[in-house]
Amino acid sequence: MSGSMRSAIKVLTNKYLLSGVIFVVWMAYFDQNDYYTMQQHKKELKAVKDNVAYLSSETARMQKEHDQLMTDPQKLEQLARESYHMKRDNEDVYVIDRK
Repeated sequence: MSGSMRSAIKVLTNKYLLSGVIFVVWMAYFDQNDYYTMQQHKKELKAVKDNVAYLSSETARMQKEHDQLMTDPQKLEQLARESYHMKRDNEDVYVIDRK
C-alpha cells in the first residue's frame, strides 16, 4: 500500500472523526428533534401565530361592534332587523332565502 492510502485509512478509522460523523447523522435523521421535525414545528408555529393575529383582529372588530350596539340605537335596530327579521307594527317583511 502506498503512504497516501495508509494515511487515508488512518483518517477514516480515527475514533474521534467516526464519533463526530455518527453523532451528526444521528442528530440529523434519527433524533426526536431532527431537521425534518424542526421544519414541521416551524410551520406549525407560523400557522398558530397567523391564527392568533387573525383572532386578535376579530376580537377587536367584535369589541368595536359591541360598543356601537351599546351606544347607538340605530345600530341596534339595524342588527335586530337584519339578523332576527324584526319589524315595526306597520311594516311587512319579506325574506328571500338564497341557497
